[in-house]
Amino acid sequence: MPTGHLFDLCAARLRANPAYELVQFDRLGPLEQEALEALGRDPDGYGILRPRGATGLSSKAVSRDTALLWLTLQAPGPLPGYAVRMLGNSCNQVIGQMIFDGVLEIESGGAMLTGPAAWTLIGQGTTEDSRQKALTGLSGRAIEYAASLDIADPATLSARLYGYNCVAASAQWHEKLPDPSAVERYLGIQNGGVPRALSRSWVRLPGEEPVTPWIAWSSTRNPSREDKTIYKLYLSPACSHLRDAFEAAAGVVDSCHAIFWKVGADVYNLLRPDKMVLYFWAMADLEQAASSLMEKLAGCPAQGVPFTAELPGGALLSWGIDPPADEYAVPWLKRESWRVRICNRLATALVLAKSSNQTTRSAVLFALGRLRFEGIDPETWAPTGELRWAAATGRQARGDH
Repeated sequence: MPTGHLFDLCAARLRANPAYELVQFDRLGPLEQEALEALGRDPDGYGILRPRGATGLSSKAVSRDTALLWLTLQAPGPLPGYAVRMLGNSCNQVIGQMIFDGVLEIESGGAMLTGPAAWTLIGQGTTEDSRQKALTGLSGRAIEYAASLDIADPATLSARLYGYNCVAASAQWHEKLPDPSAVERYLGIQNGGVPRALSRSWVRLPGEEPVTPWIAWSSTRNPSREDKTIYKLYLSPACSHLRDAFEAAAGVVDSCHAIFWKVGADVYNLLRPDKMVLYFWAMADLEQAASSLMEKLAGCPAQGVPFTAELPGGALLSWGIDPPADEYAVPWLKRESWRVRICNRLATALVLAKSSNQTTRSAVLFALGRLRFEGIDPETWAPTGELRWAAATGRQARGDH
């Protein structure tokens, strides 16, 4: 379980948060059923927890197990034995998520606490984000910036987090890269759509109409599979070194067994921090590619991708893992990238904390602590051994909507 809990959550007195009401899917209104159609198809789905009035809480889709637990804990008491046995080693992590998200309350000194108010009780022992790594400092500044904004909509705040550290598309950049054809000429992409350094085992993927943010290639030797974890290597050079970094990436994808790679297709997507991404089946292949790129790009200045795990060599190279697709999630949560999922979680936690009148600093610490329950170490932005993107926790109280 995550380190630093002040006590065992599975032995605490808990209560279902009375600020929610539990509504079975079949008893939702027609518009809600239409919006949550995927939940109705989920064999494990039960319904939603819906806030009673203006509480600052958001609705959550819940599984049958979560619904049973919420109903069982209408009166304060210890976690029922069946739930302790079912959750096993993940008990503290799942219950901590439910408390931080406002689904459950925990008793302390005769009071029932939930969400940000429970931070001091169940927060991690290490709360300050480390500034030893460049990307950790960059990510910390992004969260502090977001926490300072007067934005109450999690989706809007998530977009601000995701776009942090983009370079402004100045008139000079628009003049240099006015259209997709100019981008391809600038990067040295041939008329056939394949960089010169790529072998015949790579094919260019068609862009989505009417526009696509990416130019992408797929390896015919390492086809994609839905059931495997995919490791992402972010290559983030300073914008003045785009061409050098692109040529270096094209020179390593074959030898390092990449399965897919992409680069921004227009001026805006080339100026974002995650402008180039290489995909791998194995972490060892990703590390080999990173080592080769560092040799080729020694001294290359970096832009840096927030909310990614830094690799040796500074902010130029970093990595992450995309969460698996969930066919029963609401459409806007069906497929999230590594950074989108993190930004969504951070934004939701920040909005919840600010709605509870927390200070900006307390909101930041609460958001970082909430992320730890997802299995992300916010001091390195790397996944821990407890990464829980999968259904084990996702179905407990899945998604704000």
